[in-house]
Amino acid sequence: MALKLPEKTVGSVRLQGISLAGEETVVIAPEFNVAFDIGRAPREAVMMDYLCLSHGHMDHAAGLAYYFSQRNFQGISPGTLLVHRKLVPAIEQLLRVWGQIEGHVSPGKIVGVDEGEDFELNRNMVIRPFRVSHPGPCLGFSLVEVRKKLRPEFAKYSGQQIAELKRQGQTVEYRLEIPRVAYCGDTAVGSFLDHDHVRNAEVLIFECTFFEPDHLDRARLGSHTHVTHLPALMDRVRSPHIVLIHVTRRTGIREAKRTLAKVLKPVDLERITFLMDQPPRRPTTTPRAARVEEG
Repeated sequence: MALKLPEKTVGSVRLQGISLAGEETVVIAPEFNVAFDIGRAPREAVMMDYLCLSHGHMDHAAGLAYYFSQRNFQGISPGTLLVHRKLVPAIEQLLRVWGQIEGHVSPGKIVGVDEGEDFELNRNMVIRPFRVSHPGPCLGFSLVEVRKKLRPEFAKYSGQQIAELKRQGQTVEYRLEIPRVAYCGDTAVGSFLDHDHVRNAEVLIFECTFFEPDHLDRARLGSHTHVTHLPALMDRVRSPHIVLIHVTRRTGIREAKRTLAKVLKPVDLERITFLMDQPPRRPTTTPRAARVEEG
């Protein structure tokens, strides 16, 4: 039986996922019907109609063909993949090869995008790609809620008056954008953090791969984030909730939290959540004292 993915609510956003650097990364926002990266295609991710693939490294993309195949097998409508346009030909080739192995090509929609090319998720939400600081074609994605608000100067007008102004061609509304989630994939701290839809997101999902003091060079060479880079991140973004992902297996969450407490100010520490920080499991066996009483 497949294991249930870790889940937590951060702010008003529910997240599911798993993220271990070099092994598997997939983060799901179920209420938005979106998965960020696909890891090894866990069941919960397969059920999302929209998949945003940050880049082509295997720990983020291994389950791509399985995602489309399983949706087809289960009779679910074909999913939609958003990915950097430079990766589209290779992904189409990958699906053709798997089609030769499986006996048919699983249907799916592949949308090539680049920075600033909004994809309309629904009439109230767009997915906004942005370039991040990582080798190769690589993108982050923001979920941006879009609302139309009445201009203040028309606040006292009646509904009939507003309708009449619209008929006359007057612009009576303005567009309000509310960044809900920004997923940055694999990246070092970079200029993309200056985008309003990233730095002001309610929930910012950001990697921190390295915590060991002697791994600064490894972080730099791979364009990853080291724990000592996080103070600069915290200074640049206003997000009230920052979810850290992509910690390596060599660093336990307890150790990572202890190290983080030495690096960040208490007020910034309160903004941090580790995706993989899970409460201890309850014992599955009956305590000895209880067994004695029962006997």
